[in-house]
Amino acid sequence: MSKVDLAQFHKAFFEESLDGLDAMEAALLALDEGSDDPELVHTVFRAAHSIKGGAATFGFSDVAAFTHVAESLLDEVRSGRRPMDKAIVELLLRSGDTVRDMLARSMNGEPVATPESQDLLAALSAMVSGGTAVPVAAVAKAAAADDVEGWDIVFRPFDYLLKTGNDPARMFRELEALGPLSVTCDAGKLPALDTMDAETAYLAWTLHLAAPAKKSAVEGVFDWVDGDCELSIVPRVAVKAEPAPVAVAVAAPGAAPRTTRESAANSESSSVRVGIEKIDTLINLVGELIITQSMLTQFADGVDASQLELLRHGLAQLTRHSRELQESVMSIRMLPISTVFNRFPRLVRDLAQKLDKKVNLDLRGETTELDKTVLEKIGDPLVHLVRNAIDHGLETPAKRSASGKSEVGTLRLEAFHRGGSIVVQVGDDGAGLNRDAIVAKAIQRGIIASGEGMSDDAVAELIFEAGFSTAAATTDLSGRGVGMDVVRRNVMDLGGAVAISSVQGKGTTFTITLPLTLAIIDGLTAAVGSETYIVPLVSIVESVQLKPDMMRSVAGGGELFRFRDAYLPVVRLHDVFGCEGRRRAINEGIVIVVEGEGTRIGLFVDELIGQQQAVVKSLEANYRRVNGISGATILPDGSVALITDVTGLVRMQTRRRAA
Repeated sequence: MSKVDLAQFHKAFFEESLDGLDAMEAALLALDEGSDDPELVHTVFRAAHSIKGGAATFGFSDVAAFTHVAESLLDEVRSGRRPMDKAIVELLLRSGDTVRDMLARSMNGEPVATPESQDLLAALSAMVSGGTAVPVAAVAKAAAADDVEGWDIVFRPFDYLLKTGNDPARMFRELEALGPLSVTCDAGKLPALDTMDAETAYLAWTLHLAAPAKKSAVEGVFDWVDGDCELSIVPRVAVKAEPAPVAVAVAAPGAAPRTTRESAANSESSSVRVGIEKIDTLINLVGELIITQSMLTQFADGVDASQLELLRHGLAQLTRHSRELQESVMSIRMLPISTVFNRFPRLVRDLAQKLDKKVNLDLRGETTELDKTVLEKIGDPLVHLVRNAIDHGLETPAKRSASGKSEVGTLRLEAFHRGGSIVVQVGDDGAGLNRDAIVAKAIQRGIIASGEGMSDDAVAELIFEAGFSTAAATTDLSGRGVGMDVVRRNVMDLGGAVAISSVQGKGTTFTITLPLTLAIIDGLTAAVGSETYIVPLVSIVESVQLKPDMMRSVAGGGELFRFRDAYLPVVRLHDVFGCEGRRRAINEGIVIVVEGEGTRIGLFVDELIGQQQAVVKSLEANYRRVNGISGATILPDGSVALITDVTGLVRMQTRRRAA
């Protein structure tokens, strides 16, 4: 029999382990808030046990050793021998961070153990051992009482055990991680080969573990087969000897360095978990398409007048089924935004403790679905907005009480659908934006000459200027001159927009509007000469036809037109892309007013063709990167239309004005 390559299962192990860590963290945060539900402790234990078992199976020994010690600590809590206090919660939260980091290192082929993970491992071992740290090299053995030198184990699986997904060989490898192991197989129930059932467990084993492991560690190996086997675990007792004194370093749980959760979370996964109902829908739609195709094949040799109505009916069915199939396939990539929101309870807890603030996190709309690619890229902007809200927006308990507010500030994250887009809001009930401080800083940096006559919305927009910060002191949370401009740029790169509203003394809300998916966009089709361009609807403010007297020329050959209360630059697409436009006079064509990075410009085109959905094809992958173009699509007549990059065009115009 050929040897199974376990590497093919590594990806599933990593994904399931990260899911387990998410569940573990959520349960620990609930325990930290005072919940006494014993099921939460079991949830944490099961997550650690599953990760340990998988890591041992696939050869990630450092991860297995680390989670084994964490599991031993959890077993003490689960059995009632130790209370789940805040010190243990904090240590286990840090342990989860460390395991994330170790998994990320494993995924990247880097050395897994680090000085930080070893220090935390020593801290865990110290708590498991009653306050005295054991040598790191001995941690995996989970040494117990001095009078136990080993264990005799009899393991007789019931015949259905293999069908439950349990693997005796994996359990033996876990035991071997505790110390030297000898195994004797009892094949007395093995039938003749021609009557053997490959899914039935016929074998039994007698095992001898020559290591002073804790009983809880040995029993933990067999947790998943409890009730599915006959099991006997008997200690071998040695003559107790007086140990020589050994000087050891004790690592305090609070001193264990914190690793970043984002190390593993930021590793973009190339797979999507799909509910069976979505697969069933796809199968049904493919079946309908095959039926429609069979109906249309009868017209391969021609159509007479009597069959025209049947042909029209078949084509209408094909159109409908194709649209439904497209929507169904797109839904497979849609995931709930809870996959992003779930990281914030921990982040808010840690920041609130660090800044001595009291924060209540209010999550809404977690089931709202977004394209997987958008989800992976919106996480960082949201993290920055949340950190900014806690650091800058929400006041300290003393200040809130002095202003008549509750000591506990509220931070709200909400997601909902609006039209063909998704809206994500980050709001707080803090101090709001300080208009005077923002204006003073903007004048100091030369961004504006004076704040007189500026509306509150215009002042709020100033915080999106590159490097803008009103922080009086530089900390690891804020004031480094890299902030809201990066948030806006990242959102714009996703084809979205950021808006801000604030009331001084009441709070601030950031509103991010995003496309549901990056694979399909709604756009306005425009003609420029013989070329066709698509402008994303999410970037369009309005389309106007200008009169000559609405134009102004500026030095350097630039053109401006009056739009409401401002003058905007005109960008002629035939000049930008070097194509022959049929219409040159401003009153003959159409100007599409678009917005990118908070700046509006007017795109001059020959005419508007209409609105359509476009399936985005990568231009860079199939040709090369072109400034001002974000992709391409195939039109119904088979020709290619280019999709404009509004943000890129705005930047090109900004550079041109600067030059």
